[in-house]
Amino acid sequence: MRKVVVYVGAIGVVAGCLGIPAATRLRAQAPAAQSAAHPEKTTWYFYRVKWGFQDEFVDLFAKNHYPVLKEEMKSGRVTAVRTFVPTYHGDGRADWTFAVALTYKDTAAMMAPSGEDEIVHRLYPDLAKFRKEEQRRFEIVEAHWDVPLNELDLGARK
Repeated sequence: MRKVVVYVGAIGVVAGCLGIPAATRLRAQAPAAQSAAHPEKTTWYFYRVKWGFQDEFVDLFAKNHYPVLKEEMKSGRVTAVRTFVPTYHGDGRADWTFAVALTYKDTAAMMAPSGEDEIVHRLYPDLAKFRKEEQRRFEIVEAHWDVPLNELDLGARK
């Protein structure tokens, strides 16, 4: 916590030196609120797969995890599943090679238990094989992070 306070304080000092008013600095540091017009909540899940293993990762994701996500769509918890890869090798910051955008019905659905264990048991009778393949999927991942997003309604902004 202390490091965060020092860091935020340092940002405030720099912003003050640049002539940015204190009220603007405080507003810029606060997280954006979710748009009230759209209760859906989207989270991006990023993966950086080890060089040479992208196809294996995508195959394992499609075989083992995507069907679980489709079941969550049937239950209504998740309303959309979209997957992405960069167009070119080295696109942008090149810190991810596969991304999944999950849109949840609302924040409560996103925070609620997923029921994934029950879904996995129902879809994959050979749990040992499923677990081994999921372990392999994460063995070939160099990094993984989640980014819950708040939709910002610019039309309603003053």
